[in-house]
Amino acid sequence: MCFFLPSTLTGNSSVNMERKNQTGISEFFFSGFPQFQDGGFLFFIPLLLMYMFVVIGNLMIFIAIRLDARLHNPMYNFIGIFSFLEIWYTTATIPKMLSNLISDQKTISFTGCLLQMYFFHSLGNSEGILLTTMAIDRYIAICNPLRYPTIMTPKLCGQLITGSCIFGFLVLLPEIIWISTLPFCGSNQIHQLFCDFAPVLSLVCTDTSTILVEDVVHAIAILIAVLIITLSYIRIIAVILSIPSVEGRHKAFSTCASHLTVFIMFYGSVSLMYLRFSAIFPPFLDRTIALMFAVLAPFCNPFIYSLRNKDMKEAIKKMIFSQKSFNMSGS
Repeated sequence: MCFFLPSTLTGNSSVNMERKNQTGISEFFFSGFPQFQDGGFLFFIPLLLMYMFVVIGNLMIFIAIRLDARLHNPMYNFIGIFSFLEIWYTTATIPKMLSNLISDQKTISFTGCLLQMYFFHSLGNSEGILLTTMAIDRYIAICNPLRYPTIMTPKLCGQLITGSCIFGFLVLLPEIIWISTLPFCGSNQIHQLFCDFAPVLSLVCTDTSTILVEDVVHAIAILIAVLIITLSYIRIIAVILSIPSVEGRHKAFSTCASHLTVFIMFYGSVSLMYLRFSAIFPPFLDRTIALMFAVLAPFCNPFIYSLRNKDMKEAIKKMIFSQKSFNMSGS
């Protein structure tokens, strides 16, 4: 579930390029942003509102799950952690995008670029692993309901959450360390809205073909995760359709619909961005796809997990109204 560059960019530079032509790059310039006076402000306001909604919406989901004892079960614990990760996932890129939209200097330092790539993809990796874990959790809950309490214990749930986050952050370290040692030269323009592996490695002054094997491994990891989730839901849907009562089928499906929707949005946009292989998209389409998984998918998640879930809506209402009652009694 590591989301890295397509392997088509591995032959950008010659290994034999003379060292005298290599220059150290201390910062990168983002070329995909309009100037503030040329319409940048029109993009700034919607992006700011979407970012605020992502942070507030996911924070409300996380807090509501923590406060409502009825939601203290594996499924909602996974949702709560996923929402918490979404806050930081968007924070890794959107604040810098907002700054670039209103700033004349649309730059980022070399270290800042590496850190942005590391946290954005590490958080994305953790979310991908967590989505896979959530699919397995729903599979056990619906296909083996009698054994579910003994299998998905609170201890195992905590271990799966911790393992998802630790693995998501550790797996990317070798790649980032390797990139930090590469020589950069020539143009320092990143033709994307944030630092990503493909546009950054296109500026490297040496042969990056050694990353081809890693690209294949990363692609296989994404495909395996998609396969696991897809097979889990094929089995889940088959079991749901065999439930005799309409009410029972509706209740069983409603517990999975939100996760399935998030899965399609998350892995759909990720696949378009990182499994394109030899396909080259126009710059506008490339940036649109990047916005889909960096902004649009996180923006939709609070709607999906709150508006489509009765228990979640009740927990959020309870949290809001209890806070209002507390404020009125204290005033």
